[in-house]
Amino acid sequence: MVMNRVIQAALQSAVDEGVFPGAQLAVRLHGELQCVIVAGRLSSEPSSLPVQPTTLYDLASLTKPLATGTSLLLLAQRAKVTLEDPVQKVLSELEGMPIGQATVKDLLAHRSGLPGWRPFYERLGPEGVVLEPSDRNHVVKQQVLKMIRDEPLLYTRGERCVYSDLGFMLLGLLVERLSGMALDHWYEHAVVRPLRADPMMFCPTTGGTQLNVMCPMIDASCIAPTEWDERRNRLLCGEVHDENAAAMDGVAGHAGLFGTAESVLAVSGAWLHGYHGRESILAGEFVRQFTTRQESVARSSWALGWDTPSAPSSSGSSFSERSFGHLGFTGTSLWIDPLRELEVVLLSNRVYPNRRNEKIKAFRPWIHDLVYREFVSA
Repeated sequence: MVMNRVIQAALQSAVDEGVFPGAQLAVRLHGELQCVIVAGRLSSEPSSLPVQPTTLYDLASLTKPLATGTSLLLLAQRAKVTLEDPVQKVLSELEGMPIGQATVKDLLAHRSGLPGWRPFYERLGPEGVVLEPSDRNHVVKQQVLKMIRDEPLLYTRGERCVYSDLGFMLLGLLVERLSGMALDHWYEHAVVRPLRADPMMFCPTTGGTQLNVMCPMIDASCIAPTEWDERRNRLLCGEVHDENAAAMDGVAGHAGLFGTAESVLAVSGAWLHGYHGRESILAGEFVRQFTTRQESVARSSWALGWDTPSAPSSSGSSFSERSFGHLGFTGTSLWIDPLRELEVVLLSNRVYPNRRNEKIKAFRPWIHDLVYREFVSA
């Protein structure tokens, strides 16, 4: 692995221009790690520590494909669920409601009829009732399930696509019901350990949602902070940035995962190996199904849990049409081109000190085009 000065300079330039305080960029080509480049600091404070390859970032919506999508693929290949199953088959609380008839595939493809987002956290705050952590966790999940159940659908199922956190909250609850385990514990057991994807976890500073935690706690000095949260009245560091995921104790199907660029590559590699029918915990037939754009809805770029390139794409202009990837609100992304066997992970905390900074929108496609020129075209 050789340091690429062009990419290093580009990342440092982004720091200098205020795209983000710091970042990690990892590139793998044909299974060979080409570079892990870091730039900047954990925050824009002069005393802040430099970013390291071991720095943990809030992966935000990368949780959707990496945790929830991967989990559902594993459960499908173990015949615990099919993609055509209506969610009410597993989540009986939804029986008789329009959303209960949505299939697992509908939710993965963002075509269930659910709205994209609702401020559920405003209704999930403390109510003066003292509960044990595990009891509180159960109560909150039941509240979330009820709120999604009662949410009017915006459109007829399958009619169009609306990117939906709510759909992936349901899928996270579905994974828990099917696996019989809390999502963070299932993910550690079924994905992180087999793939040696450490460090990747939910709730890095507390170790998990239950008392019999399996994950070690991570020192906050190793984690990039995100935003000063007015509601929580503190700088978020090691706590999930997403408000709804935070209200669900940091473990949800749509957000909550933390990791490094190299730990993200450990999971993306399983998808790429599966895609090509090589040895992987993910079966090839399912990988290809999950990563193929769903043509049933016109003008939708969504596959199942993954996005695909559509101009203008955050993956730039060079990734093949068979590519798949995803973005995270905090400033994270993963793009995989299976035809070139190229994997690119960009992790940053562009929301520090606040989410109004959107310079990353122009930087993302530019850096992916630069990576392609440096490693593929060359």
